Amino acid sequence: MPTGTALDVAVLVGLQASGKSTFCRQWLTGPYELVSKDLFPRSARRRQQRQMRLVMEALAAGRPVAVDNTNPSPEEWAPLVAAGHAHGATVTAYWFPPDVAGSLARNALREGRARIPDIGIRATARRLRRPSRADGFDAVLEVRFDGRGGFRVRPVPDAPRRAEAAPDGSP
Repeated sequence: MPTGTALDVAVLVGLQASGKSTFCRQWLTGPYELVSKDLFPRSARRRQQRQMRLVMEALAAGRPVAVDNTNPSPEEWAPLVAAGHAHGATVTAYWFPPDVAGSLARNALREGRARIPDIGIRATARRLRRPSRADGFDAVLEVRFDGRGGFRVRPVPDAPRRAEAAPDGSP
């Protein structure tokens, strides 16, 4: 569990309705400043720029920040990684492995603005990629429901690198 004593950018990565916001409230609220495009007014323009401005302001003020969005691919998380490292912060990915059926079921229970069209979850699932240290993260933590209303968090080991063959084809 984060202590909040160090400058960190927590990047949540997962499908809609995967538990990211609940996890953020349970584990990161308090020490971390929350940045989420879901909190912007519907009419907000330049959402990505606004998100980055808020992240940069928190880091410049010496506050750790949690980015609670789907962040499904390097296109979304690379600017966050760069911003964190530019401010001397660690950058931690919180990976929520995909469970499309579970996300669809939880989303069906949502009301109003919180409920998104099912096609949105499926579209995110197609783009979703597991983050790794090779993406610039200082740590990657896997987050799963614990079956008791909370979460289990464990480090994700780096994926083993494939042995590269020598130019002549020998191992």
